[in-house]
Amino acid sequence: MQKIDAYWRAANYLSVGQLYLYKNPLLREPLQLSHIKPHVVGHWGTTPGQNFIYVHLNRVIKKYDLNMIYIAGPGHGGPAVVSNTYLEGTYSEFYPDITLDEEGMKKLFKQFSFPGGISSHASDEVPGSIHEGGELGYSLSHAFGAVLDNPTLIVACVVGDGEAETGPLATAWHSTKFLNPISDGAVLPILHLNGYKISNPTILARIEQANLEKYLQGCGWEPYFVEGDDPALMHKAMSVALDKVVSDILHIQKHARENSDSSRPRWPLIVLKSPKGWTGPKKVDGVQIEGTFRAHQMPLLVDEAHPEHVAILENWMKSYRPEELFDAEGRLKPELAEQAPKGARRMGANPNANGGLLLRELKMPDYRVHAVEVPSPGSVEAQDTRVLAGFLRDIIALNQDPRNFRIFGPDETVSNLLSAVFEITERQWEAKIEKNDEFLAPEGSVLDSMLSEHQCEGWLERYLLTGRHGVFNCYEAFIHIVDSMFNQHAKWLKMSSQIPWRREIASLNYLLASHVWQQDHNGFSHQDPGFIDHVVNKKADIVRVYLPPDANCLLSVMDHCLRSKHYVNTVVAGKHPLPQWLTIDEAIAHCAQGIGIWHWACNHQDGEPDVVMACCGDTPTLEVLAAVSIMREYLPELKVRVVNVVDLMKLQPNDEHPHGLSDEAYDVIFTKDKHIIFAFHGYPWLIHRLTYRRHNQNLHMRGYKEEGTVTTSFDMRVLNDLDRFHLVQDVIDRLPQLGNHAKRLRDQMDDRLNEHKRYINEYGQDMPEIRNWKWK
Repeated sequence: MQKIDAYWRAANYLSVGQLYLYKNPLLREPLQLSHIKPHVVGHWGTTPGQNFIYVHLNRVIKKYDLNMIYIAGPGHGGPAVVSNTYLEGTYSEFYPDITLDEEGMKKLFKQFSFPGGISSHASDEVPGSIHEGGELGYSLSHAFGAVLDNPTLIVACVVGDGEAETGPLATAWHSTKFLNPISDGAVLPILHLNGYKISNPTILARIEQANLEKYLQGCGWEPYFVEGDDPALMHKAMSVALDKVVSDILHIQKHARENSDSSRPRWPLIVLKSPKGWTGPKKVDGVQIEGTFRAHQMPLLVDEAHPEHVAILENWMKSYRPEELFDAEGRLKPELAEQAPKGARRMGANPNANGGLLLRELKMPDYRVHAVEVPSPGSVEAQDTRVLAGFLRDIIALNQDPRNFRIFGPDETVSNLLSAVFEITERQWEAKIEKNDEFLAPEGSVLDSMLSEHQCEGWLERYLLTGRHGVFNCYEAFIHIVDSMFNQHAKWLKMSSQIPWRREIASLNYLLASHVWQQDHNGFSHQDPGFIDHVVNKKADIVRVYLPPDANCLLSVMDHCLRSKHYVNTVVAGKHPLPQWLTIDEAIAHCAQGIGIWHWACNHQDGEPDVVMACCGDTPTLEVLAAVSIMREYLPELKVRVVNVVDLMKLQPNDEHPHGLSDEAYDVIFTKDKHIIFAFHGYPWLIHRLTYRRHNQNLHMRGYKEEGTVTTSFDMRVLNDLDRFHLVQDVIDRLPQLGNHAKRLRDQMDDRLNEHKRYINEYGQDMPEIRNWKWK
C-alpha cells in the first residue's frame, strides 16, 4: 500500500505540474523538483481518485489476465491519463522528446494547454485514450460501445457528477439492458461525486445516499460506496472495492459463459465520494477552496498580481513529497515504476485504445446480386432501402466470426425498411421479453431497441474506435440530435489522422432515410435536410456526402462506404417506391464518377445545350426528369442536358475537396454560360456555397426552403417549388427566346398547379398523372 500511495502522489505531482506553465515573463526560471515558480493558465479537472484508480485496477486485472482500458469522463480530465501514461513509460515511447527525466518532465508540463501543445482533455494525442471528454455526456455510452463483441475487455469509466446530469449520460445507465455477459465485455462505471460543477452543486451529490442507491439499482447496477477525505484510508477502501467489483464482474462472466446463461445480471458500480479539489490548497486569501465549487477551474492564481501565491503553489507541490518519488535526475524511482503493468497491459499501450491495430477488413458479399433489373430508365419502381437491406443482411451473415459489424439506430430499422436483416440476426436485448415482441434476443447484430440517438451514436463511435465496423440508420430530420457528437468524432478523426502512431479506423457511416420529401403523415416536424450542411462544415479530408438517385446507386455507394476508412460518410436514401433509372453496371460507373451527364435523358446530341437541368437526390431526380419530359413534348426545339450528382462534394473545386472537379471538368458538364436549373434534396443555398467560385454563375437553385405540412409527397415539392411544373416555368422564365409558345406552356403549368391543389383537397392524394407518371 505504501508503494501505491507513492505512485498516487507521483501521478498527482505530475497532474498539478501540468497545470502551471511558463507564460509569465517574471517566472521563467528552469523547473526544479523542489523549486517551482510557474504561472497558472489552466484548470484542474481531475482528482487524486482518478489517478490511483488506474494503479489498483491494473493490479487486479493483471492478476486475472484480463484486458482493461480507461475512460476519463470528467471535463478537463487529461492530466489523469497523461500522468499515468508518462509514469508507465508509454508516453515517452510515442513522444521520445518527452523523456523520463527532469528535462522531459519540463516539456511534459509546458506543453499542457500551451500553444501547439496538448489539450486539457484526454484527446487523441494521448496514448490510451478513446474518449476526449471535451463535451460532457458520452463517456458511458462510449464505454459500452467499446465492449460490444469484445468479451475479454473491461472499460473502467469515471463519470463526473457534473457529466452525470447531462441527458445522454443519464440515459446511458440503461445500457446494461443491451450487454450480453457471454459475448460482450464489461463496463465498470466509477461515479465520482465531488459535489460541484463550475459554480453550482451537483444533483447526485445532494440527494440522500439511500435514494441514490435505489436509483442506480433501478437502472440495473449494484453500487459500492467509497467515501472519505483521508488519502491513506481512501486508498485502502478503494483497493478493497476494486478487488470486489472486478471479482463480481469475473463471477458474472464465468457463470454466464459456463452455463450459457445470458440473463441480465446486476453489474457492479463504484460511487466515489471525495472533496472537490482534494489535496489542493484548502484556503486561499482566507477563502475556502477545497470542498467547494472554487476548486474548479483555477483554484490558485499565480501571476504578477498575486506574487504571494507562489509560496502556496510551492507548498502544494511539495505536499506530494517529490524527493521521495524521483531521483536526482527526475526519474521515477525503480521500485515505484514496477507498480505499472508491462507491455500491452499498460494504459497507453492497450491496442483497444488504438483500434486501427485490431481492425479486420469486412468480408463483403457481391452487392450486384441484389441489383434491381432496369430494362429501361424509369420502367420499374423499387424501394431503395428495402433493396439495400438484403445487402446488409448478407454482410452480417458473412461477418459472424468474428462478429465485427453492427447496425445501430433509434428504433427505426423496420421503419426504414431494413427489416431483411432480421432474417439472419436479432435485436440484442437483455431486458424482459414478452411473447408478442419481435426480433428480440440476448444476442444480435442490431442495436435499435433504445430510442436514443445519443446512445446509438456513442455505442457506434467506440465500436469503431476499438477496431470494428457499423452503420447508423436514422430518420433524416432527427439525426440533428447528435450534431454535436458528430462534431466531436469528426474532430477526433481529423486530429488522429495527423498522429503517426494512430491507425486508421473504419468510417462512421450514416444512412439517413425517411427523408424530408417522404413525410406524408408526419408533417413539418419531420422535415429537415440540414444535417448535410452540418457535415459539409467539417474538414474536406474527413467528410463525404452521397445522394444516390436509385437503389442500384445506393448499393454501389454503401459498398464503397463500408470499405472506406477514417471518414464520416453521410448517405441519404428514400424508402418509398420510386422509378429506377440505371442498370447495376451503369450505376457502378455513375457512382465511381460521382457526377455525370445522363445522355439518355438529353436531346442536344453532342452540341451545346440551351439549358442544363441538374439534380441531386432521389426526389429531385424524379422531378427534373418529369420536367424534362414535359419540355421535350411541348418544346421539342429546346436542347436540354440532364446532369445527376451522386457525390455532393464533386461540386466543390478540387483544391477545396479531394473529390472536387477541376474548373475545366466542371465547365464541360455545366457549360460556362448556359442557365443551370438545379433541383437539390436539401437547402438550396448549400449548392451556392459549394459552387460560388465556378465560372458559370447562371445557377438557379430549387430545394427545401422550410415549407411543409401534413400533405402529399408531391404537394411537399410544390410547396418548395421543387416540382416539375415550377421547374418548367423556371426554364421558360430564363429563356425568353423561346417565344409565345413557351409562354402558353407556362400558363398551362399554372393550371396544373391549381388543379393539383383542388385535387388533393378533395381526394387526399396526388393526381393520377403524378402517381402514374412514367419516363417515356
